[in-house]
Amino acid sequence: MMATQHRSAWLPGICTLIAVVNSAAQTPPDISGVWKPAMGRARGTAAAQAPALKPGYKESYEALRAREREANARGEQLATRGLCEPYGMPTMMQVAVYPMEIIQTPKQITIITEAFSEVRRIYLGKQQLTPDDIDPGYYGHSVGRWEGDTLTVDTIGIKPSVRGYQEMPHSEKMRVTERIRRTGQGSLEDRVTIDDPIVLERPFSYTLSYTFVPDYEMVEFVCENNREYVDEHGIVRMKLHDK
Repeated sequence: MMATQHRSAWLPGICTLIAVVNSAAQTPPDISGVWKPAMGRARGTAAAQAPALKPGYKESYEALRAREREANARGEQLATRGLCEPYGMPTMMQVAVYPMEIIQTPKQITIITEAFSEVRRIYLGKQQLTPDDIDPGYYGHSVGRWEGDTLTVDTIGIKPSVRGYQEMPHSEKMRVTERIRRTGQGSLEDRVTIDDPIVLERPFSYTLSYTFVPDYEMVEFVCENNREYVDEHGIVRMKLHDK
């Protein structure tokens, strides 16, 4: 009888401890703040794997990359999109050395890039929409869920005119899956997988890495340089005087 009473006295404390431990385990990590591309490590697995495009897409993509190499050799920049057009997904997740800011709330992750001030919203705890319910755009529709310390994000609805990773073409069927997690106190990783049954022979994956930038205030980036233009060969030129 005494042993039973002792066990009963301990039970409330044990239950409270279990509840606290479970609550801590379910609390997602804090990924908010400003992050800049970790140059030299940002491409990760991309260097080991090239996108396997299907016939009809492969030839035009390889021709584009060849024109880019030729332009670079001449010290010129080949324009593959409008000069003030947003990068969109997934390219916006890393543009040169420009940082991005993550704002984290229980229901939404908001990502704001310094380059072109692009804004992306990831809705947490919601079901993904059907393609018919999405108006295709630059960023698509993103939903996410926490799996332990990893934020898994599913994005669809990116219009085909938005160039993909390294100008890779895609169809309206493209799906971008990301696994975002902290890899250290001041480091963040985004493992990106692109799946497109129309354009790709198989899914293509690469990894982006970021470094935390404490106390950084994002700078306004507005595309208003009207001195640049694209000539008939797709080369970015600079006006020497107003015409």
